[in-house]
Amino acid sequence: MTEQYPGPPPGQQPPPVHDYPPPTYYPPRSYQPQPRYPSFPHPEPTPYHQMLRTWTYVWWKPVLGLLICLFGFLFVTTVVFVLVALVAAAFAPGSYLDAFGRSADFSKVTPSSLLGLNLGLASMVLVTWFVIRVLHGMRPRWLTSVVPKMRWRFFATCLGLAVVALIAQVAVGSLLPGTGEDVGDGSLNHFTVSTAASALVILLTTPLQAAGEEYIFRGYTLMAIGSLFPRAQANLGKWVAIVVTAVLFALAHGSQNFPLFFDRLAFGLIAAWLVTKTGGLEAGIALHVLNNFLAFGFALAFGNLGDSLNISEISWWNIVVTVTQSGVYTVLVLWVARRMGLQTKTQPPEPEPGPAPAGEVATA
Repeated sequence: MTEQYPGPPPGQQPPPVHDYPPPTYYPPRSYQPQPRYPSFPHPEPTPYHQMLRTWTYVWWKPVLGLLICLFGFLFVTTVVFVLVALVAAAFAPGSYLDAFGRSADFSKVTPSSLLGLNLGLASMVLVTWFVIRVLHGMRPRWLTSVVPKMRWRFFATCLGLAVVALIAQVAVGSLLPGTGEDVGDGSLNHFTVSTAASALVILLTTPLQAAGEEYIFRGYTLMAIGSLFPRAQANLGKWVAIVVTAVLFALAHGSQNFPLFFDRLAFGLIAAWLVTKTGGLEAGIALHVLNNFLAFGFALAFGNLGDSLNISEISWWNIVVTVTQSGVYTVLVLWVARRMGLQTKTQPPEPEPGPAPAGEVATA
């Protein structure tokens, strides 16, 4: 039943009807669609050291990325090392705390401590992948090269060239005083279960460790510093990035005398420069892997792994050896890269042609 409301009392007028203003008129707003960027990250051919200058580039992204990588280098590597030591101690004989202490002691390197060190540094690959994907919206493969992917044929060739450079290094070093690897009294070490385990760790994880250092120093850090410079100053940014990453790489190895610092600085300079000349990390990874194989292999067979990892002094004569190896390798890599016709900049796809004007027939 419909509810009835009483009218006004007899003799009274109904209340006046108020004239309310008409509703406010809002003109229709034109819809502004969000800009859509092409799937390819770069608007024009871009060298490796500026690949973070994508369509969505802003200056603070590389700066934040560098801070995240620094956190990863200091924290993530430590966490991975401790986790490996904890797991290894659980399977070691004797007291758990004693076993953990042995796993974390670098004065006498054990297979587990070497594994923790290598995997900790290898985790830098994942850290840089995370940063470039989440912060810059780029696929991780862009860190490897401008193609973007690992150019396996070039990488395999660089491994061979690194062997040639190492042979030249050993040959020159044998002619100079105090430049050889630490081989103790020259006798072969006794082969034990620990030796076999260490050899297996070196064989399987040293390439990952070397790649981790290359991805964080010659990869993301080189890109981030180079990308802070505008395209008009790309060449200046390249050299600043090369020098800064080389210095950081040398300093990251801790206490060292000048010849050893120069050795690591020279490696960082050559590896970074080759990245800019070849458009990828392959040459640096190859030389890094072979260098570490040689150092760890000699120490495991004739010397002491702990001394090799904790080395802080080398002879001044080693500078000659370093220059020999770096020079031979650089010349060979540049020659091979030129012969292979390596791509050194990104190649954005050609824009699709628009529809043909009326009356014209498009031809293939």
